[in-house]
Amino acid sequence: MELVSDWKKMSLYIGREASKLWKRICAETSKEIQLLAENWMYILAGLIFQYVHGLAARGVHYLHQPGPILQDAGFFLLPELGPDRGYISENVFSFIFFSFLLWTFHPFILKSKKIYTVLVWCRVLAFLVASQFLRIITFYSTQLPGPNYHCREGSKLARLPRPESALEVLLINFPRGIFYGCGDLIFSSHMIFSLVFVRTYQKYGTKRWIKQLGLANSLAWYTVNLVVFFIDKKLPEMPDRSNGGASLLLPLSTKDRDGRTKEENHKLINGNIGDPLDWRPRTQMNGKIMEDGHADTAMNNGV
Repeated sequence: MELVSDWKKMSLYIGREASKLWKRICAETSKEIQLLAENWMYILAGLIFQYVHGLAARGVHYLHQPGPILQDAGFFLLPELGPDRGYISENVFSFIFFSFLLWTFHPFILKSKKIYTVLVWCRVLAFLVASQFLRIITFYSTQLPGPNYHCREGSKLARLPRPESALEVLLINFPRGIFYGCGDLIFSSHMIFSLVFVRTYQKYGTKRWIKQLGLANSLAWYTVNLVVFFIDKKLPEMPDRSNGGASLLLPLSTKDRDGRTKEENHKLINGNIGDPLDWRPRTQMNGKIMEDGHADTAMNNGV
């Protein structure tokens, strides 16, 4: 009898939590759809440029000339994996990619949340597009012999035959053409994605050990870091959800800002300065203003 009672209690608890989760998913979906309706053009443009980037990488493969492997400091610091262990680097990249992808959708499931999925992907795609644009210019202006095994002299994939039609180029031989490209060395597309993802989590994530693990997995270089730093300063900051700011879904339009400014000025002229609680001292952390007594809570409740 006691076992049956415990089972009923567990069933009720699971049912209650499942109901809460479903309501949370529905509420979050409604918010994200609203944001997507306002920002779909940026998402679409970023996705289209991913194809343009793949097309450019396919095009430079036709120009690739295999040759002797160039000297590089990385060859001295890290041992060569060999053709049988090439999957290791791909697995590390896949782990970073899919981990970040899942993290961007955590607001649909978890109670504590700091980002909006649509807005964070708008920023990520902006970083990717700018970095990939620089990459295209670089690998077309500086063509080097690829050090990968399928790009070396004697490999059938090192040189591509002239395309028989434009369709052959436009289809970019997906997915084989993506994984076995040559000539697009400077700078690494894998590192673009990895660094953009790591830098984004460094700013909006809250788990310190994940930040350290991300940096260890993608310890690299200056171009993407500078691009992310520059564009991040130009883009409007996303609303911070960790302080209960769920009501601010979108940046205010010029009309809304002007209307609110006039209303606030009217209150000041008439001596109505609003709720005195608004004059409480606040603490600034990581560029965001937080109320005293809530800073630690907000940081600890993040993901």
